[in-house]
Amino acid sequence: MKEAVSQSLFTYWNDLRGDRLAPKRFEIDPSSIANYLPDTFILERVDYATLRFRLAGTRIAEAFGMELRGQSLLRLFNEEDAATLEGQISLITSEAAVGVFEMSAHDGRSHSASFEIMILPLVHTRDVVERYLGSVVPIDRPEWLGRVPLPHRSLVRHKLIRPDGSTRREVETVNRQTPFCPTIREARIVRSARRQFRVYEGGLSGTAKTDNL
Repeated sequence: MKEAVSQSLFTYWNDLRGDRLAPKRFEIDPSSIANYLPDTFILERVDYATLRFRLAGTRIAEAFGMELRGQSLLRLFNEEDAATLEGQISLITSEAAVGVFEMSAHDGRSHSASFEIMILPLVHTRDVVERYLGSVVPIDRPEWLGRVPLPHRSLVRHKLIRPDGSTRREVETVNRQTPFCPTIREARIVRSARRQFRVYEGGLSGTAKTDNL
């Protein structure tokens, strides 16, 4: 993370998280991040292809040149970038990781700017990640920014940050039964009349079990 807003928002999120996968949506206190609200947003995961803005700061809307509330984040980018973003957010969701993206935007003429986007997972009512806290911050703030809409946007680079250094997929399986993992047993190969069998000793009845190969 390059930008002070991104770093501060991450620190706030991480402090709330503690030793959990992610903080809960209702724990976010706007007054605690009041200085950053014009640059922050809340996303709602409607489905894997729709990430809707529930809230978006004024500076983000001005830079994008549009009202974002109710819009899907993925529809702000071309098909290729939207697919990349969808894949990254899928990992943010399943691993409770933090996504950091660099975006380039321009007006189709002479105005262009680069932005750092951060997406932080939030646990919602079903104890799964269905909300996201994020920020959009210009890397270099040109004096005209906010007065000239930048409707053309593209992803430049992206990375995932795992705050505890591990890959975490258990957030999507909270309160679900642990999958059955069969015991792996040794087997011996038996050949007879051009046929071959794998023989397992034991089994439910205590006798050998064979599988035709």
